[in-house]
Amino acid sequence: MSPRGVAIPDARERLFEAAERVLAREGAAGLTNRAVTEEAGLAKGLLYSHFADLDDFVAQLVLDRFEAIAEEVRALPERAGRGEVRENLTGAALALLGTNGAALAAAALSRGEVARRVREAWEGGAPGPGAVEEAMARYLEAEQRLGRVAADADCPMLALAVTGTVHHLRMHGSVQAADGPESVRRLVAALVAAP
Repeated sequence: MSPRGVAIPDARERLFEAAERVLAREGAAGLTNRAVTEEAGLAKGLLYSHFADLDDFVAQLVLDRFEAIAEEVRALPERAGRGEVRENLTGAALALLGTNGAALAAAALSRGEVARRVREAWEGGAPGPGAVEEAMARYLEAEQRLGRVAADADCPMLALAVTGTVHHLRMHGSVQAADGPESVRRLVAALVAAP
């Protein structure tokens, strides 16, 4: 346990990582202040030193993880002309799926206030699924200009189909975690035909 009054480096990230482990192990119902701080090896009150309440913590966790995903996918258009189109797009979709995607989605949906805060942040410009969809569309359009995606392909709709399906997989956990990557690969292969 951390000593009282001593600054904890990276406390916010330690709490986020601990919350992801708790979610993976116990689901949304197990996500409590005590469970997170014990998992992180930190004092119980530390969470409230960094966040207004548990809803604020969970909302910030979801927003932080989506920002990291958006940052990872943001460079996708720069990959146009390099590597295989399907593999590049699959990599971006798998980043969106994430390792704890379904658990994070369940945590957000199980708490109405969290869902509201996340939605408002996205409407206010915080990076979310829309940023990933936009990067995918720009990437596909760049590949289309290079002749690596069919000339008649509707790139924004392809990007929407990929992000929408991955969003469905995240929100509903409709495939086993081990099957998620294969489902995403099959989806991209079905949608993105070679020119």
